[in-house]
Amino acid sequence: MSQRPDIDAPDRLDQRKADHLALCHQEDVEGRHITTLLEQVHLEHQSLPEISYDQIDTRIEVLGKTLRAPLMISGMTGGTDRAREINRILAQVAQKHGFGFGLGSQRTMMRDPERAHSYIVRDVAPDVLLLGNLGVVQAAQSSTQQIEDLVGTVGADALCIHLNPAQEMIQDDGDRDFRGCVDALVRLHQELSVPIIAKETGAGMSRQTLTHIRQSGVPWVDVSGAGGTSWIGVEAMRNSPELASVGDILWDWGVPTAASVLMAKEQNLRIIASGGIRHGLDAARAIALGADIASAALPWLRAAMDGGEARADQVADNMLRTLKTVMLLTGSSNIQALQNAPKRLGPTLRDWTRA
Repeated sequence: MSQRPDIDAPDRLDQRKADHLALCHQEDVEGRHITTLLEQVHLEHQSLPEISYDQIDTRIEVLGKTLRAPLMISGMTGGTDRAREINRILAQVAQKHGFGFGLGSQRTMMRDPERAHSYIVRDVAPDVLLLGNLGVVQAAQSSTQQIEDLVGTVGADALCIHLNPAQEMIQDDGDRDFRGCVDALVRLHQELSVPIIAKETGAGMSRQTLTHIRQSGVPWVDVSGAGGTSWIGVEAMRNSPELASVGDILWDWGVPTAASVLMAKEQNLRIIASGGIRHGLDAARAIALGADIASAALPWLRAAMDGGEARADQVADNMLRTLKTVMLLTGSSNIQALQNAPKRLGPTLRDWTRA
């Protein structure tokens, strides 16, 4: 029997991170025939909104921090010099605009502490809501103290434990054993000094998954639904022909973002809506479905790689301006009002919620 390669070897992780950045930057990595279903959330237009744009209050308090808007730059990368540059650009944008900011998987710095510098952003973003990030399989294999050290090193306010079996199955050296993951969520919820967020990575969350999370005691989810970036697709582009073939078949696998948000709301979970959020209208639709925060990755990554902080600032300005415009057009003077704004759901989204 051949020995399994060291999947955590620095050179292998470096190449994986570099491949992910290049593919997401240059290739069409989004859903092919599946959508987020956010387009089936129809907010009712109000011709007499009786509010002033300048007085619309987008602030929210979440996880011990006040955000100037319910928007987040999702965790994307870390571990390399290019990843460090991207993290620091986007963290500064989040600091400037009062958004949340997530780090990419800290698996690399767990393996090689010298890579921690690529995740350090507190010096440029001292006030942001900062989310750490670690895979659930690695969490299950690590002690609480090891994970506490990861959180402390970067000064995270909370830790995303990402669930990514679909992505792992299309990696030649990906994880194949997902036993013990629920127990890991329970343990970290009870023992870690910061809150836990159960986070998907582009395949969304089913009712059964959400029930497991609620029963674990973890109050927060980041649904990361299907319809945005397909990490199955990304891995299909960079792994063996055999797995690329499987990835091509399963490219659109998952639960759409809008359906995931609605099902998470049924479980009374706090929700970060991500997966295909591309502009302020998507964010408004997700919040109107019951999300606390709308989060995106791909628009920010491409902006940072194409035009640095200036281009990322433009994305931030446009996303917030569009969100506030939708709030005015629905008569929503604050985020709570937007969550209660009249809306109609399209037939496919309704079918998901009835299934």
